[in-house]
Amino acid sequence: MAPDISILHKKTVISMEEVQPGKSFNLSVLDCIMEPCNLRIILYYRFPSDTNFGMLKKKLCLSLNELLSKLPIVTGRLTMDPKLQGRWMIKCNDAGLRVMEARVEGSLEEWLESLDREKELKLLFWEEMFRKPYFWSTFYVQQLTEFEGGGLAIGLSCSHLLVDATSATMFIKAWADTNLFGKMLSPPLFHPLPPRKIFNKVENHELYTDLINHYKSSMERINPIKTSHTEEYSTVTFTFTDKMVRRCMAEASKSTPFAALAALFWVCISKVKGKKEGLINMNICLDMRNVLGLRKEFFGNCMVFNKVFGEELKEVGLANAAKAIENVVSRMGNEGIMDLIEWLDENYSRDRSSLTPMNGPDLMCANWDNLDSYSAEFESGVEPVRVSYYLEPIFGEGQVLILPSPKGEEGSMSRVAMVTLPKDQAVKLCEETLILSFSPKILMKNKG
Repeated sequence: MAPDISILHKKTVISMEEVQPGKSFNLSVLDCIMEPCNLRIILYYRFPSDTNFGMLKKKLCLSLNELLSKLPIVTGRLTMDPKLQGRWMIKCNDAGLRVMEARVEGSLEEWLESLDREKELKLLFWEEMFRKPYFWSTFYVQQLTEFEGGGLAIGLSCSHLLVDATSATMFIKAWADTNLFGKMLSPPLFHPLPPRKIFNKVENHELYTDLINHYKSSMERINPIKTSHTEEYSTVTFTFTDKMVRRCMAEASKSTPFAALAALFWVCISKVKGKKEGLINMNICLDMRNVLGLRKEFFGNCMVFNKVFGEELKEVGLANAAKAIENVVSRMGNEGIMDLIEWLDENYSRDRSSLTPMNGPDLMCANWDNLDSYSAEFESGVEPVRVSYYLEPIFGEGQVLILPSPKGEEGSMSRVAMVTLPKDQAVKLCEETLILSFSPKILMKNKG
């Protein structure tokens, strides 16, 4: 029987220093386009059995107080900027953010052994708050969940309007460093997206229309969340060792780890969905910081989506699927991303009700294998034993998140894949011969 979870306390943690009056931060068009989505992250820790959790949680809240003093944008409230076509901006203040404290009647091991999507999401508090932007922080809610015998889960829920997965992970790492060392080791950088490079400003410039067309079609779509029936989804977590990933890369014609694993799940998911010829279409999600010349500490949204057309593939297999993915990735260069940003600046709609989530309705696969979540060490020698990510809401065909593996895993190529599909398809995926041929370990799957 699954352990029960109960909420013990709800409180607001505020910064230790007053925010400068009038301080604000404009959101970029890559921020605004992600408004319908939210991120949820859970980190599991195994502390010594004699840990005083009361003192530990008090220390965590104190270090969060200190961190918020350095990051006033996190506790800010939404308001419209009349100078930028009514786009969102953040008005910084001292109102703080919510912290929930909870307890599970059972050990961390018991929890992880019986884990599924519905159960894990209970470690994350989330509430739609856009209608009351000044009531509380719309971006971050922390939940600290204590387990019997020394376990602790730290959950983060935030709107994708302010951050992508890289920035959200950066916030957690900054909090951990502040708790352990008394300061941030890699402070986030706050500045606008870069302008187009001067030498790239040429007359008769030919736009990279693939990206623009993908975003245009998404923006013109009727919001499927409001028009479709609710479908039940399951999340399955696969872990691949270094050896497994290298073998998959070899069978995918020496592709990158992401392209190889994305191709593996693309082929298998197309099969469980009953695709007879070719593959279903798939969106890919990539972090463009490096392409735009930004440092990894850039705080904000820098994830860009593009489509890989599966119906065009005449021969279905890992090699051809990986090649199709890498062809799309290779064309997502600096000029193409700047074309997209400039087009969005001109065409972004102020009608927020018309925005549709970018993570669907096609199958979506995100390359998040560079996230630094396993370095979030709040106490010396206590690293996360597992980390889960959710990009919500889930709708349409489902999604695949390619994530890093825990520290200590042998080899640099080991990866984790969190796959969310309609429940019946998730069951079939766990039985797919091609996936099973690589012998991945399944950490979380549908119990139904």
